[in-house]
Amino acid sequence: MSEEHRVDRAWRVIEAPVSAVYDALVDGSKVSHWLPPEGATGTLEAFDPRPGGAFRMTLRFSSGTGGKTTRDTDTVSGRFVDLEPEEFVIQDFDFVSDDPSFAGTMRMTWGLTWCAEGTEVSIVAENVPSGISKEDHAQGLASSLANLAAFVEN
Repeated sequence: MSEEHRVDRAWRVIEAPVSAVYDALVDGSKVSHWLPPEGATGTLEAFDPRPGGAFRMTLRFSSGTGGKTTRDTDTVSGRFVDLEPEEFVIQDFDFVSDDPSFAGTMRMTWGLTWCAEGTEVSIVAENVPSGISKEDHAQGLASSLANLAAFVEN
């Protein structure tokens, strides 16, 4: 698989019902609380969870470095491709950046599967831009999953 078609994966078991996890994926007021990785806050500018609906979020990093859009921000625009209640959410994302290493559309599929402990959440990120290191992406995905777990397990 070439670097330009890189696929990153992450998963976690969350001790909450599938319905609660799915709701946290499709309710914008909830997404803005749990999705930003550690060290970031998020602001939703658009969130329309239906096929073809828009998604736009800006992440602001407290460190002041490493942003793709500006020195301390990442803005991502995208659309919901498909949603199946309590099963999956598929979104396409484009990073707002002048840096060509962040160009292209990244597809993220959030899969939900019932298990004895609650819900297994899997993330498959396809066509990950080369400007996102595998290590940073793994850390960001793990952080978002941990945030999601903390949000819905309470």
